[in-house]
Amino acid sequence: MSKAAPPSIWMRPEPGDRKPRFSREKIAQAALDIADSAGFEAVSMREVASRLGAGTMTLYHYVRTKDDLVALMDDALLAEVLVPAAELPKGWRAQLSAIALRTRAVYERHPWALLAMRGARPGPNGLRHFEQCLAALAETRLDIQAKLELLGVIDDLVCGHALRAGEMAALEGGAETADSYQQFAQRQLATGQFPHMAALFGDTDMREAEARMSAFTSSAQRFERGLRALLDAAERGMRGGTARASRETTTRLTRTAKPRSTRRRPRKRP
Repeated sequence: MSKAAPPSIWMRPEPGDRKPRFSREKIAQAALDIADSAGFEAVSMREVASRLGAGTMTLYHYVRTKDDLVALMDDALLAEVLVPAAELPKGWRAQLSAIALRTRAVYERHPWALLAMRGARPGPNGLRHFEQCLAALAETRLDIQAKLELLGVIDDLVCGHALRAGEMAALEGGAETADSYQQFAQRQLATGQFPHMAALFGDTDMREAEARMSAFTSSAQRFERGLRALLDAAERGMRGGTARASRETTTRLTRTAKPRSTRRRPRKRP
């Protein structure tokens, strides 16, 4: 007989000590600090306990498994994504823009998070984030399917942009790595198999070309233009007079948006 999976940490109360030495928020922050400074692979129960000045077994009193620890980290990230009510502008477009820009900023601060947090158990801040997204669309004429599709395609833009920016950052190495890549790229262009790339870069130093590409792919202005184009299309659909027209507009956007979000549903991340 298979053993039942342990309940989610969100289904269990925190330790009932009158004055608990550590809170879930404090544990999550310690884990985030480790991931930011040394990479997600460096996060372990032992390392988190050490950073908190506690023994590893003491930490297990608060967090039973590594999965629980990852769930706390994910929820802490989503707390950063939430836009304070006092900072939310008026209007559905402005609100979705504020949420999307804030989410992008979180991924910039934590470039490891988008891939590392896949599979984390949803927590309360995930629900709050999704609720905030739906609230932004509450006064629109979109039906529920159209709302989900619009949030999904904005999610794709945010996550795809963050992934690309992370990939470009990962390519940045020391001088030896740059020189090696430059030699490889120049040899490949010289074969004549890449005429469009050769025409684009010409005799440009490949390190300069890489810097140009990095600036292009991580451009905040480019992200904002893409977001504005998506919202413009959604608004045109709403002006069509029916929720169905709006849904068809967002469906067309969804079919063409790449890459798809690596995050799970239903937590939409505009």
